[in-house]
This record gives sequence, structure tokens and C-alpha cells, in this order.
Amino acid sequence: MTAGVIRKIAAIYDIHGNLPALDAVLDQLMKERPDLIVAGGDIVSGPMPREVLERLSSLGDRVRFIRGNGDREVVMAFDGKPLPKTMSENGRRVTEWVAGQLTRSQRDFLAQIPERVTLGVEGFGDILFCHATPNSDEEIFTPMSPLERLYGIFAGVGERFVVTGHTHIQFERQVDKIRIFNAGSVGMPYADQPGAYWLFIGSRGFKFRRTTYDLNAAAKDIKTSGYPQAQEFAEQNVLTVPTAAEATEFLERLVQEKSR
Repeated sequence: MTAGVIRKIAAIYDIHGNLPALDAVLDQLMKERPDLIVAGGDIVSGPMPREVLERLSSLGDRVRFIRGNGDREVVMAFDGKPLPKTMSENGRRVTEWVAGQLTRSQRDFLAQIPERVTLGVEGFGDILFCHATPNSDEEIFTPMSPLERLYGIFAGVGERFVVTGHTHIQFERQVDKIRIFNAGSVGMPYADQPGAYWLFIGSRGFKFRRTTYDLNAAAKDIKTSGYPQAQEFAEQNVLTVPTAAEATEFLERLVQEKSR
């Protein structure tokens, strides 16, 4: 499929092991019929990691993958390597649990995923897809980040369009001639209402999308998954979600604290 002209792309980022949300988006994509799906990182870090990876892998060359920081850390845990010192104890426990759910072949697959990919799309030229920023899988910027910071982050980028994720918030920014789109999060969104958030690129431009799904059924499945934070994930990231404004304020405060 990727050998021909690409006219339509679905960018599905930050699935975070939420299989019901992923299935709902993929069901919708059967109607949208994109030429390619870009899975933009942080694929497995959540309650159903093995099942999510199996589902995406079953689509073959219809999917291009990007590695997220969560995927990188899960591989580190699988390999028994020390996790970042900045990671909380809960984060460490969750990451090790996710790693324990994966097979060796799934670990090997995650380990070889590229950090970024550039795809030529009809009508737009080359589009850069990365998880967080062009040079990092964990750098943070938000709808409220100062333009000066964005100039530093996107310096040297040759593409006119960049698609990112990581912060789980759908938004658009512009730096000179570069238009930057955050696809939001399929499995763990920060938004005004629950659902699965993603980005569609086609003849009508870049369109933010939201797919609804059975939240109660998803929460029930998550709570019985064995995931260490299953109750919290189901109640605070599926049945209800943090708002984009709340998340933006928190993330900007985090960036300021790290810069001190």
C-alpha cells in the first residue's frame, strides 16, 4: 500500500494499551479508508499492551510505526536495564508490568521502531511524523508554550508540516512556515469529553477527529486486565478525562520546574 501515492493518512497517537479505543478508531477507519495509518508512539504503555500490538501488527504494511518514550522504557524494562531516575515508583511498577506482558518478538519489534518518519503526501509534500518533537521522544510543548521555545524545538526542520503527540492534547501551532499538529491521544486523551482522539490528513486538509466508543464496557475490561493502575485508568482516563486546559497548565508548570 505504501508503494503508491499517499493521499490520506490517519495519525493515531498515544494508544497507551487501550484496546477498546483502538478498535473503535480502526472500525471508523474502515469507512475512511486511509492509504496509511501512522501509529505515533506510546503504543503499549497501558492495560492491554500485547493485544494492542497484535491488533496493529495484523494490519501489515497499512501501518507505519513511530517509537514513543513509553515504548522505549518498556524495552528497557524488558531487558532489565535501569529505568530513568526521574520515573515515579508507580511509573516504574506499571512499566515493568507492561514489559512482562510482551513476548520476545514484540520486544524486538518495539526496539527497532524509528523515532520519526517523513512521508510524502499528495497536496502537502513531505510531512514529518514524530512522537514528541523532532529531536526528542519526551520533550514537551503545549498550546500555550512561548513561541521562542518553539523556535528552538523546530530549528532546522525542513518539512512544512509536522505531526506530533506525547502531550495527549489536540492543537495546532505555527513556527514561521512550519504548521505543527498534535494528533491528541486515542487511549488516554486530555480533552473536553471522553473518546478516542486522532488526526486525519486528506484532500480537505488536517482534521482533528474524535471517535466515540462504549466507555462503560471499556472500563469493565480494563478493570479486569490485571494492570496495576486499572481502576485509576478506567475512571480517570476513560469514563472521565482531564481537560485540555488542566493538562496544559500542568505540563507548562512541569516544563518550568525542569528548566530551573
